[in-house]
Amino acid sequence: MQNSPFDQLDLLNPTSDSEHYLKRLEELVRESGDLHKVFDVKMLRKKFSLGLPLSRPTSLQDVPEPLRKEVEETYVESAREVGQAFLEKGEIGSAWMYFQVIREPGPVAEAIDALPDQIEDYDKQEEIVRIGLYEGVNPPKAVKIMLNGQGTCSTITALEQGMQTLSQEYRQECAKVLVRSLYSDLTESVRNHVQQKVPMLPPGESLKSLLVGRDWILEGGNYHIDVSHLNAVVRFARSIEAPAEELKLADELALYGSKLDPSLQYGGEPPFEDFYPAHQQFFNVLLDRNREEGLQYFRDKLTAEPDEQDRPILAYVLVDLLIRSGELEEAVTVSAKYLAQLNEEVSISFDELCVDAKRFDVLKETRREQGDLVGYASACLRDQQPTESAANKD
Repeated sequence: MQNSPFDQLDLLNPTSDSEHYLKRLEELVRESGDLHKVFDVKMLRKKFSLGLPLSRPTSLQDVPEPLRKEVEETYVESAREVGQAFLEKGEIGSAWMYFQVIREPGPVAEAIDALPDQIEDYDKQEEIVRIGLYEGVNPPKAVKIMLNGQGTCSTITALEQGMQTLSQEYRQECAKVLVRSLYSDLTESVRNHVQQKVPMLPPGESLKSLLVGRDWILEGGNYHIDVSHLNAVVRFARSIEAPAEELKLADELALYGSKLDPSLQYGGEPPFEDFYPAHQQFFNVLLDRNREEGLQYFRDKLTAEPDEQDRPILAYVLVDLLIRSGELEEAVTVSAKYLAQLNEEVSISFDELCVDAKRFDVLKETRREQGDLVGYASACLRDQQPTESAANKD
């Protein structure tokens, strides 16, 4: 009996009717359910039709330039089809193999987003964290899954290592997830402690409300959450843009931290040496609460810094806050003094800041002082075409 796929192919003549032969080959491969082979056979058919080498059907290296675009189009279409088929089977890792190579993370990001926040299968959990977080497909969802599966410590460690590689949008969303998670855990722990003395607490009280007038809950070096986790999450929260409810929660976390025993309050890098009070000032600026007082706090830090080499670090924080507060004029002034020499790859670009503030005069003057003739000419050209410059930036 000739029942195997090989036997069925042997009934056909690959020479006299090659198109029918290849079509039947694809049908047999699809019937087998081997999606990887579906990709292979689609590429085989395309290469055969163009008279190209068939020894490596999925390779583009043996495709001459005149035919490359046509073969690449088939490659992309086939990868998209097979990747989608894997997604429909719930095989996200296999799907990512195809969507990754054609640089289309969207479908995989959507598939990850549709998953529950808690995945019991450890291997699948690890796969989603790898693709979602470490490969940047859907970091916020991966962080939720990692929190539920591996806990706060592992999640914070992972973000510590990869936060700077994420886009600002993803840094913000990941920070929001961590802030909400830690805030919920801490508030529940503090509430349970308070209820030991005040059993009839009204439901839904905020962390701030639970702390008011109850300094006794932190007496004797007491604490209700891992203080290293608290430190990290408050620091991550600086990535969150206003308006956002998570900024208010982060501010309450910083309030709690400021009430801890001094031995439990880890210092930070300038200007956050006084870690929690400095972050309270930072969040106040973003929340537009005592904004001028908060900005002055960081101005004073910059002015008081005796080390010239450390001043750009402090200036960077101040300029970031000024930009996020809409104070572009002052941001330009501070940047021109302290940040104009920084590499343009940093988050705050002095060049772009001057353009946004329409201060080409400052940009031209600074580039002249730096002896940067090209930078000066660039500023002069854009000063004459501000509308085009803005369009190019967008």
